[in-house]
Amino acid sequence: MDVIREHWQIWKGSTGRRAASGLRLFTCAPILIQKSWVRLCIASLAGLLLPAAGGPASAGQPPGSAPDAPTIVRDASWNEMHHSSAPRFYRYRFFDQDSKGSDVKLVVETNEGAVARLVEKGSRPLTETENAAEVARLKNLLANPQIQLQRYRKERQNDSREDELVRMLPQAFLYTDEGTVQGPNGPCYRLGFKPNPNFVPPDREGEVFHGMVGELWVDQAQLRIVKIDAHLISDVNFGWGVLGRLYRGGSILEENADVGDEDAHHWESTSLRLRLTGKILMIKSVDFSTSQISTDFHPVPSDITYQQAIQMLLDEPASHNAAYNWNWLP
Repeated sequence: MDVIREHWQIWKGSTGRRAASGLRLFTCAPILIQKSWVRLCIASLAGLLLPAAGGPASAGQPPGSAPDAPTIVRDASWNEMHHSSAPRFYRYRFFDQDSKGSDVKLVVETNEGAVARLVEKGSRPLTETENAAEVARLKNLLANPQIQLQRYRKERQNDSREDELVRMLPQAFLYTDEGTVQGPNGPCYRLGFKPNPNFVPPDREGEVFHGMVGELWVDQAQLRIVKIDAHLISDVNFGWGVLGRLYRGGSILEENADVGDEDAHHWESTSLRLRLTGKILMIKSVDFSTSQISTDFHPVPSDITYQQAIQMLLDEPASHNAAYNWNWLP
């Protein structure tokens, strides 16, 4: 149970960056990290049907023809995983609410992992004592780069574990065309997905796919994943060395948007609502529920170091730390 608690706290406290071009497998929430988690689940639930030729499947599609659902998924998955070779980093505000309360962090991304400063707890600014403790934590991180390196390595290790699940997904789901909807950056394809009854998972981790259905939205112009709304329609097992079960009725709602400009498109996760309950070791009841919002994105230099990011956070004016109204959250 200490291992589960440690990984859950890493996930809750991390603002790691594997760009929000997808969602991680929400069923593995206890041992995932926020931004990396955000990337793989959309790519996962989209099926990650990467074309073997090394590019989007629609490249050879006749001009003017409408793509079918599998083609849309293949193209969107390709773009999620191959969206940019040049690193782009941003600073933004990150709002997080769960059953224990809410907090707000200022986040700066770097190639050495993101760093964050807590600026609000329970819909109020930090007290002088709390702020002093947060400043001391950041200064300690600044003086001890091994702490940042250890966290970043843990994130990368979890990335490789999730990749094993991604490899199962081409056969895991069936997709249907549900028409078009308006997204944050323009019209979107609306796709439904459901379990493939012929999919035989090779291990316990793959069993979760049998219990998931939902919708996937894909931006028509950029073929990027805009939204995923997934639900558990039956109790499912999950593993990774920890026998557990997630209960029917769990859900995830993730929304992405292009926060860049015409010259530098950049997609990020802008909101997440996670509602999952279950048991670990078939004994301990757990509740992986949270609502998160990322907003106020601004680019930072691509060569920024984590030390420079910390200094940026320490120099942030207190006036920027206004309280946030959570009342709209469902």
